[in-house]
Amino acid sequence: MNNFTFCTPTEFVFGKGVETEVGKIVCRYGGTKVLLLYGGGSVLRSGLLARVEQALSAENIEFVHLGGVEPNPVDKKVYEGIDIVRSENVDFILPVGGGSVIDTAKAIAAGACYDGDFWDFFVGVAPVREALPVGVVLTIPAAGSEGSGNTVITKLDGLHKLSLRTDKVLRPRFAVMNPELTFTLPPYQTACGIADMMVHVMERYFTNTLHVEITDRICEGVLKAIITEAPKVMSNPCDYEARANIMWCGTMAHNGLCGVGREEDWASHFMEHEVSALYGVTHGAGLSAIVPAWLTWMVSHHADRVVQLAIRVFDVEEKDTPEATALEGISRLKSFWRSLGLPLNLHELGVENPDIDLLVDKLHENKGEFVGRYVCLNREQSREIFELAR
Repeated sequence: MNNFTFCTPTEFVFGKGVETEVGKIVCRYGGTKVLLLYGGGSVLRSGLLARVEQALSAENIEFVHLGGVEPNPVDKKVYEGIDIVRSENVDFILPVGGGSVIDTAKAIAAGACYDGDFWDFFVGVAPVREALPVGVVLTIPAAGSEGSGNTVITKLDGLHKLSLRTDKVLRPRFAVMNPELTFTLPPYQTACGIADMMVHVMERYFTNTLHVEITDRICEGVLKAIITEAPKVMSNPCDYEARANIMWCGTMAHNGLCGVGREEDWASHFMEHEVSALYGVTHGAGLSAIVPAWLTWMVSHHADRVVQLAIRVFDVEEKDTPEATALEGISRLKSFWRSLGLPLNLHELGVENPDIDLLVDKLHENKGEFVGRYVCLNREQSREIFELAR
């Protein structure tokens, strides 16, 4: 196990009706004027935004709005938010939504405290040293951004989709999490969220670090919990207990606990970022198209952890060869994702003729000569995986 520092300062307020407490919570963290950030009309139609506004008003907290955050969030909305924060003297940012809204909020929070272009943080020109406080009202369990210091934004000029990872500065002060708010999610969106959280775990699980049994077992437990609860959610969207378990799995998958003391991979996410940047697909669906190809390639190049995943998570009995065991595990993962209605390759994702050359070029332009750590993929190897994912 590697040395590590683990700090998760986010306060999680979880359960039925907890969104009505958000005003008191913002007040406790010193907010006096809030930027309410959200996506489409669902928070309006459901009455959630009105309940949040009422909770803020009850504590005499002022607020301004910024709606219209789209999936695969872009820099344009970040710049717009920074301008509003500065002109309105906002001192707290409250995203109401899922990962795209939360990621946008984090980028605004950092950019508003910086004299330069917020994109400097994403390209490594400057570190994030300070940011406005962010709280979260979560409506979509998927990205885990409610419990992490990570954010992903696409720069429209050149379609560069990059991630920023901070240990502490951008972690939300609190996350208000009511599983009831997820009852009306469309089945496909629920399924994409399930794939996203599973791959968040797998990015940590695929490691070359030795003697990490505790985090191995945490990863495996979260994955098995998702596999158990996901069919319940899909068959009965209003099953509170199943929704609650899935919602907390999404947080556990990405709050850093699964990765302490171990090297992480992240090649699958980086490859998917190029797919969603170029083709505008849903992130979780992009992952379900890329990850089976990545795993299949690994069977011939570094099968150890694919075998362990197969045995410990998908209950595969050891076969005559490690390769056969690994392939059976991949088959069971694909069957599980298929049962949720997810695509398993780029064709099923709706990308009929992927530009493999461009995907490879953008991947290595954005991430360097080598991508990932379980196997450090060069251009030829990442091309092979993109080809397998067709």
